[in-house]
Amino acid sequence: MGDYCNAMASEVAGAGTRASREPAGDSSASPERSGRRSLSGSLHWWSELIIVLAFYGVYTFIRNQFGSDLGQSVKQTAIDNAYDVIAWERAVHLFGEKGIQDLFIEWDLFIQFWNIFYGFCHFAVTISVMVFLFLRHPVRYGIQRTVLAFTTGLALVGFAFYPLMPPRLLNDCSPFGACDSNYSYVDTLVDPGGFWSFNSSAMMDISNQYAAMPSLHIAWAVWCVVAALPVLRRRWVRLALLAYPWLTLFAVMVTANHYWIDAVGGLLAVAIAYPAGVLLARRLPAWLAPRPAGAVRP
Repeated sequence: MGDYCNAMASEVAGAGTRASREPAGDSSASPERSGRRSLSGSLHWWSELIIVLAFYGVYTFIRNQFGSDLGQSVKQTAIDNAYDVIAWERAVHLFGEKGIQDLFIEWDLFIQFWNIFYGFCHFAVTISVMVFLFLRHPVRYGIQRTVLAFTTGLALVGFAFYPLMPPRLLNDCSPFGACDSNYSYVDTLVDPGGFWSFNSSAMMDISNQYAAMPSLHIAWAVWCVVAALPVLRRRWVRLALLAYPWLTLFAVMVTANHYWIDAVGGLLAVAIAYPAGVLLARRLPAWLAPRPAGAVRP
């Protein structure tokens, strides 16, 4: 897991070195290449860090306003929605999350691997892609950052209007679970465990356990591909990035954190957010959506 998830970070580190050595080129080069030097004065890492952290802080605050700590009404709605999702998946003969988990649940080390993948790669790969674009393709970064923000904002709409209990909580008798003995999912973050668990008091305070539709894990994974694949050169990195959403899909199901239909929701969020985010990025102030000197604002 560490080797896979750190691959993007290693590529980013190498990208920074290569970028510092790369010649400026002539004015007929691509907009990103010719604009890289002109952007150096307007695109600062510290301002980007502030923007990203502020956005994520606001996102977390808003997400938790619709969270699993708001009482029985939200919990019951999340349970009812989970039953509806399961009924629909059964109707189309694609209710397979439990079968996938059952195939591997006895392999503790294997499950721990995917628990760590679930908790680590979601942030590590996304941040690595953002840093890579920031260092090597600042014009593209300005656009793709806005697309990612738009995708995350759309996810908030789903969390607000469609709270959904994840599979791992259906038979869980904690204050957040349905305690339904008809289901036998295992909350693998508790047993065999990983980096963290939603059962910890800290995670209970900062998480919304019903924020499952759409799957932001899948949405961010797909965004990573859309944002970085067109500008990656190394074949092994391209292949690893293409595999990443599929590995994430397996991770969220084998750990019982999502239904597969949540992944479809994540894919739709990116599909809707991409054109809207690109359009918005072109109309943002220059300091939020930097572009090469002399570029005409549409």
